[in-house]
Amino acid sequence: MSRRAGGVIGDWAEAQRRMQQTQQIQQGQAERRLREQRAADRQYREAEARRRTERIEAEVAALQGLLAAGCRAPAFRMAGLVRSEQLEPFAPGTLAHPVPMPQLHQFQQQSSGWTLGSNRRAQAEREAHARYTQAWQAAHAAEAQRQQQLAAYRQQYDRWAADQLAGIRAHNSGLTALAGALRAGDADVVVQYFSAALYASTAWPEQLPRQVAAAYDPGARQLVLDWELPGYAVVPEAKSVRYVQSTGQDKETARPVGRRRALYRDLLAQCVLLVVHELYAADEFGVLDSVVVNGFVDAHDPVTGREAQLVLATVSAARSAFEGLRLEQVSAVDCLVEGLRGQLSARPDQLTAVRPGRRPDEVGGGVVSHGGHAGDGQDEPDLFEMDPIAFENLVAELFRAMGMEALTTQRSGDGGVDIEANDPSPITGGRIVVQVKRYRNTVSPTAVRDLYGTVQDKGANKGVLVTTASFGPGSYTFANGKPLELVPGDKLVELLHQYGLRGRLGGGPAGIPAQRAPEPDPSPDHNVLGMSWSGAVALDVCALVCTGRRVLSEDHFVFFNNPGTPDGSVRTRAHTAPDKAALEVTFEALPREADRLVLVAAIDPEADPHADLAGFTDARIRLLDAAGAEAGQLEVSDGRAGETALVLGSFRRRANGDWDFVIGGKGYRGGLEDLLREYGVDVA
Repeated sequence: MSRRAGGVIGDWAEAQRRMQQTQQIQQGQAERRLREQRAADRQYREAEARRRTERIEAEVAALQGLLAAGCRAPAFRMAGLVRSEQLEPFAPGTLAHPVPMPQLHQFQQQSSGWTLGSNRRAQAEREAHARYTQAWQAAHAAEAQRQQQLAAYRQQYDRWAADQLAGIRAHNSGLTALAGALRAGDADVVVQYFSAALYASTAWPEQLPRQVAAAYDPGARQLVLDWELPGYAVVPEAKSVRYVQSTGQDKETARPVGRRRALYRDLLAQCVLLVVHELYAADEFGVLDSVVVNGFVDAHDPVTGREAQLVLATVSAARSAFEGLRLEQVSAVDCLVEGLRGQLSARPDQLTAVRPGRRPDEVGGGVVSHGGHAGDGQDEPDLFEMDPIAFENLVAELFRAMGMEALTTQRSGDGGVDIEANDPSPITGGRIVVQVKRYRNTVSPTAVRDLYGTVQDKGANKGVLVTTASFGPGSYTFANGKPLELVPGDKLVELLHQYGLRGRLGGGPAGIPAQRAPEPDPSPDHNVLGMSWSGAVALDVCALVCTGRRVLSEDHFVFFNNPGTPDGSVRTRAHTAPDKAALEVTFEALPREADRLVLVAAIDPEADPHADLAGFTDARIRLLDAAGAEAGQLEVSDGRAGETALVLGSFRRRANGDWDFVIGGKGYRGGLEDLLREYGVDVA
């Protein structure tokens, strides 16, 4: 027994030793991995600190080299804005190829190897001829359809080409007129042109502001500007960054205050000199003999505590004195103060102001401002009357104010792109192509379709169409589910004011944008149609005022982007439980020519682009009177899998003037777009 027990104990002891050895090996490996991980983390943090230091040094180097780099940038030229009249050629694709017509021998070959009697052979020939005749008729019908589609597509292309050429020629004609006005010294045009030159310049880093107020003195041939300068924070407070292993934190080494102030003063001097350089470089028409630039910052006045424009640098530079300078080689501060006898704040970091030179409001004419703050007492420019160059630059400035990079295109053959923007947002951002249309009438869906083609052609992430006018239902329907955004005139004015810019639509007191006509008050005899359904599917509920199966006009298609008919007889409204959507209808006020009100529902592609109407069940319409009392309920058809739009039903006018409800049920796999085509809404 003792020998057997001793053997068991020995085996157990040996297993213990082996386990301890394994644990020691594993512990050693874990400690080694930990050391390696810590070393890798340290190396990463040290490398990241070096990268931060390099970024700081690159920022400072860019600020120090602003003037030299700006002088190498191409000068603004009117010719760069001329648009080519060369359009994309007509390319019908497969429609260009006729449908192959069948040949009789192709059908006779099928019986070439048969050994049949004369009757059987005759029967086979008749069958072959019958098959040939059927195939020929099908091919002939397909060819006729192809020719019809080709002709329709050609007409569509010709209309598009005519619109494009008209727009290009109007733009180029406007440039010709603009050049003539510049040569004549028209003060407003001179200011708009040189403001556009400053905004379109590629010499300025995007983090620097571009706010300008300007006026032109034709007698003295002098342009007077107030130009916004960057704040002190643009110069990095930190000089370098290093990783401290003992604390596990990054430590910044502060830039000496004296050195930071010197960098800031030098930057302000560079900015003022660069503005003067850009203006003279853009003066291809010879309208400037001198330029006055007052560089200011928007800040709290240290004396009064109120917000103010504090002038930190100013210069009056005659062309004759300025043209002899080699700006790439100068000390900006010395050049500004000694060479041009300008003024520069000794302590701009403490907002110590200097006495400004001549101000734009002292010139005597109108002052044109861009990039300022709404409500500061200056007139709102009428976007309808704004110069086309200035309008494009104003929209570009709006994109910059929204935190994006944006530049107007300055070349012919721009491919229908007026502004190229970049949204730096890591997930939702990317390249954006922008078209601007200074229209008074509703923008055609063709323009939206063309923008979508441009987005695809340019490989952009998104397309934005900005207009002073409005869009019809066809445009919004085409844009649904696509990387497109439509900005109508009223939304444009709202955005301009939101981001501190100016603009109004048409007449009205200065500083007050034109407003839409107020909607009529609800009729006391109106009804509310409350829609409810089971399932979590997100739907848009819309209404079409029709004669037969044709909508009266695009304005009579009521949906989220067109909340009411012109006469107010049908309007969207906020819903209350248990309803999920609601419309307000005054049947007596519907147009006399209308004989039906069609209610439709469609999947909201933005909420769920892959959904269908399979989850649209137990749907009903509650009919409420003006006081909210329920007068009855109307059941409608359930949705079906694969369909994304559905006619719920229609109210139809009878001979006695009453309106009866007829249940619908027709579904569409192509969504609201397909449904609207059937009712005559242009979604091309």
